[in-house]
Amino acid sequence: MKLTIKTSKEVEVKYLLAKCGVRYWEDATVNEEEDEQGDLIPCRDGDYWCPLINIETGVIENWEKGKIADIHYKICDDGVYTLLDENKNEIKSIEGYVPNTMCPKENGYGDYVIMDIDENGKISDWDFDSRYFEEEE
Repeated sequence: MKLTIKTSKEVEVKYLLAKCGVRYWEDATVNEEEDEQGDLIPCRDGDYWCPLINIETGVIENWEKGKIADIHYKICDDGVYTLLDENKNEIKSIEGYVPNTMCPKENGYGDYVIMDIDENGKISDWDFDSRYFEEEE
């Protein structure tokens, strides 16, 4: 007889890498200027916005210093959210809805990334919520 047994273990997590498929780049301002084509926002990779966030501090590690942003991106189900250890090795990856932790400014209803970012890449009111990653698949 074969059985499938699920186990869980405690792991040390340092980063959240978000890969967000942005529908409308103009839904952000960078240094108080509307980012009509998405040319101003740091962390852009093609059609995706890819911040690497330190989950303890709320600082975006790959942020271009000196830029401030007000983000209200519609993502819907075009996102991948990956937890990484201190060496940036993948621990767990989730696809689909935007986790609540990505919208500290107001409720994103699983479809939006909503946040303010200061000139040092710190996300205002950052509070990492691990529940999204701890749920059973």
